Amino acid sequence: MEFPTDENLLVGLTRADDAGVYRVTDDLALIQTVDFFTPIVDDPYWFGQIAAANALSDVYAMGGVPKTAMNLVAFPIKEMDISILRQVIQGGLDKMKEAGVVLVGGHSVEDKELKYGLSVTGFIHPDRILVKRNLRAGDSLILTKPLGSGIINTAIKGGLASPEIIETVTQLMARLNRIPAEVMPGYSVHACTDITGFGLLGHLTEMVQGSGCSVRLDATAIPVLPETRDYAAMGLVPAGAYANQEFFAPHVRFAPSVDAVLQNILFDPQTSGGLLICIQPDQAEPFLAELTERGVLDAAVIGEVLPGPTEEIVVS
Repeated sequence: MEFPTDENLLVGLTRADDAGVYRVTDDLALIQTVDFFTPIVDDPYWFGQIAAANALSDVYAMGGVPKTAMNLVAFPIKEMDISILRQVIQGGLDKMKEAGVVLVGGHSVEDKELKYGLSVTGFIHPDRILVKRNLRAGDSLILTKPLGSGIINTAIKGGLASPEIIETVTQLMARLNRIPAEVMPGYSVHACTDITGFGLLGHLTEMVQGSGCSVRLDATAIPVLPETRDYAAMGLVPAGAYANQEFFAPHVRFAPSVDAVLQNILFDPQTSGGLLICIQPDQAEPFLAELTERGVLDAAVIGEVLPGPTEEIVVS
């Protein structure tokens, strides 16, 4: 299949990434992305918040600043009260205001199932685009949010999650990746992606393939949400985690110390997960310190980039 192209298309379909980037001038490029999904929490307002944060995240992952958005809505008007839609949209609007984003329009259709999300446009300098595969040997890897939202949401659907973890995971998914994105320009960050449906190891595989590098992860350093391991041990693992494992496992080598429960967590599909940042090693701790000063308390160095054409991920 042949796709239309243009010399100003800097990131497109020939190299899969978090968003497309189109150069407008020598100093300005547009980042474009779109994302929407079905509810993953019961509260309509929080669903709107989470869906908006998730869509905005791709712009942050490219190193850009989101500027405008358009609503994407599918709604079962004959089966669901319109007040629910108002709450969803209000949640999205409040998250856009927090991000400094202007809503410029949107589109809605009648559907059997509620869906909501955004099409987002952001700005970036053409020379400062962060792509997935620009890993550099010796760099440190930083993850800005803990893992486990897919497993926790499965426990919520089964009526087994505690009220405390429900509130924690809801707040986490609704949290913008804005602060890490604002901090990154002050440091030597070479590559970035956000952790969503393919899980940590799936998205990391996308970074490693074609990079000429491998990665070593420290399993003990990876932040995980409370109660996640308990629910995973009970078998409350979403189907997406098993699909991710089947697809991406050939690129991953686990040490014997990494048990099956933790492996499931590392493949767990995340909703509105954190950024995975490749940074010059001597700048990792100052970067984390600045995140802490600005209220991002759960980021951590989880591994390092290694030289080597094998392009594999080693978890030990």
